[in-house]
Parts: sequence; structure tokens; C-alpha cells
Amino acid sequence: MLISSILAAARDVFSRPLRRILWKSLALTVVLLALAWAGLTYLIGLFLQGHPLSADYPIVDGIASFLAGAGIFIGLAYLLPPVSAIVAGYFLDDVAEAVEARHYPADRPGRALPLGQALLYGLRFAGLSLLVNLIALLLFFIPGPNIIVFFAANAYLFGREYFELAAGRFWPQEEVTRLRTGNRLTVLAGGGVLAALVLVPVVNLFIPIFGAAMMVHLHKGLMARRLSAGHGPERLDARGRTL
Repeated sequence: MLISSILAAARDVFSRPLRRILWKSLALTVVLLALAWAGLTYLIGLFLQGHPLSADYPIVDGIASFLAGAGIFIGLAYLLPPVSAIVAGYFLDDVAEAVEARHYPADRPGRALPLGQALLYGLRFAGLSLLVNLIALLLFFIPGPNIIVFFAANAYLFGREYFELAAGRFWPQEEVTRLRTGNRLTVLAGGGVLAALVLVPVVNLFIPIFGAAMMVHLHKGLMARRLSAGHGPERLDARGRTL
């Protein structure tokens, strides 16, 4: 099920219905990362200007500036998950509507979240993701645990965020939580795919759109499996359509 959801989402990302959303998502992601870059550069510049070694030893200042620049690149990798959360919260409903109309036309479409609620939802996850990734960043110079903590934390956060955004179009929060916890390994594996993509330059910019599409497919697949097993929620009819 997860493999089919990944393949379907990969095809959806560059499909005609999602192409316009994709470019807007990329633009917003790049703008937010650029603002983060500018902020980090400014703060590091202030630190170096105030450091006594910068004035006394110019070569030290040059080395520190180089290391600071490299550190910014690393820092942006850790900032990408919370940035992705904000972008996903903004574009989720547009992506979900396009995917549902293309692949599940017989199903009743989900209910779009109010924009303010969707953004607050994304900001909540972005704050949690920022905190977790700051902790992971502190472990950067400890080989082994740094990668494990980064991957495990983001696999959980990505899986939870994107699944709840997709399922929240159909179910109240209590039911969404039950669905996620009842399929925690599948949802975690989906989050693991997105966490792995964070490490791939350029490709990681597509995470908000790809992740949203993948979790829409995954949610639909889980609902179909529950129905075929005779455990579907009462809100599904005999044909697997949402009521």
C-alpha cells in the first residue's frame, strides 16, 4: 500500500492539475528558506564582529566566516522540516482536492479546513518540528546518534503531520488520532520516506506537495483496507465512499 501511494504521488507531483500548485509551493519554500538564510547570516555576522579574535587575527576571522557559511547550509537542512510544515498547511487542501478528483471521483470529496485553522495546524507542527530539530542539531558532531535522531524524529513528525492533515478532511480529530495510532507503523514508514528526502538536495523542496499527495493516497488505501476487512467506520458506505 505504501509503495503504491509513493508511486502515485510521484506521478501526481508533475501532473497538470498539480503543476500550478507545485510552482507556488516551491516559490514559498524558497522564500522562507531565503529569509531563514538571511536571518542566520545576520546573526552570525553580528557575533563575528563582536568577537575579539576577529580584530586581532584576520585569518581566524576568515576561517570562522567560512565555517559559519558551511554551518548555515547545515542549519537550513534542519530548518527544512518546519518550513515544510508551514507550506504543507497552506497548500494541503488544494493538493488533496486535485488528487481526490483525479483518482477517487466516485468518493465524496473531503471538507477543506478553514485557511486560518490549516495555517495554525501547520504552525503548531512547525514549532514542534523546530524544537526537535534544534535538539538534533546539538547532536550534529556526535557521529551515529545525530543521523539516527534526525531521521527518527522527522519520520515521526512528517508521518503524523501529513497524515493528520489528509485524514482531517474527512474525520473529526478523535477519529484521525485513532486511525493514525491504529496504523502507526504504516504512517511512520510514510514519514520515513519524507525524512529521507530531506537529505536529497533540490528534491527536498518538493516534500510539501509530494507528502500531501502521498498521504491522501495512503489514507484512502487504509480506509479501503478497513472496509474490505469488515472494520470500516460507519461513515463509509458499502462501496467505500465517504458519507
